[in-house]
Amino acid sequence: MKYHVEFDLDFKRNPHKGLYVVLEGVNASGKSTQVEHLKEYFQTLGREVVITSEPNDSLPAGRLVRDIITRKTSFPSAALQYLYTADRVVNHETIIEPALKEGKVVLSSRNFWSALVYGVMDVGGVKYTKRDADLMLVTQGILSMYHRFMLPDVTFFLDVEVDTVMSRMKLMGRDRDIYEKKDKLTQLINGYRWVANQFADEFVYVDGERELQIVTKELIAVIGDIKK
Repeated sequence: MKYHVEFDLDFKRNPHKGLYVVLEGVNASGKSTQVEHLKEYFQTLGREVVITSEPNDSLPAGRLVRDIITRKTSFPSAALQYLYTADRVVNHETIIEPALKEGKVVLSSRNFWSALVYGVMDVGGVKYTKRDADLMLVTQGILSMYHRFMLPDVTFFLDVEVDTVMSRMKLMGRDRDIYEKKDKLTQLINGYRWVANQFADEFVYVDGERELQIVTKELIAVIGDIKK
């Protein structure tokens, strides 16, 4: 039996004095590099900075997620998404929110938005038609427990083409994880673009194809308009 499901999402906002900044995008889109650049920027302003990521390798669930996606151990795809959620809960409650309450700057490589993109990949993928988009929201609305997580003050989506990603990964010279194949990366990039468009008020689109310094300047310009 089929049911038509519709629902509204009411996201939790950051009520604390600290600043919460997230960078989203596929692997090799430049997130980690820009996090380091932003860290240096905030430190020159005398701000205390906390860096985190999702998954977070310093947390038990995050380490297990990392072992799964790097093929060190195996897990059903649906179960993997529950592990991601568990890692996010601990990350938010023990790292992100305490730092924000103390007035620190939190810089994160990814947050729960990536659950929409990677989660749908894990349950079989979509073509991002209207019907598939509805499926994505329903599925991740259950798995990700949106009401548990706080939205960042700003979320940057670093958009890059798949060929750029593949070239950067080749230069990195490391083993690739389960998502780092061209066909999967193409779908993930399309997924991020769909999510960033669907929730346009929550994202700042950034052309990640440009030189690193230019991207950094754009991020800093946007952050400078946030009163925290």
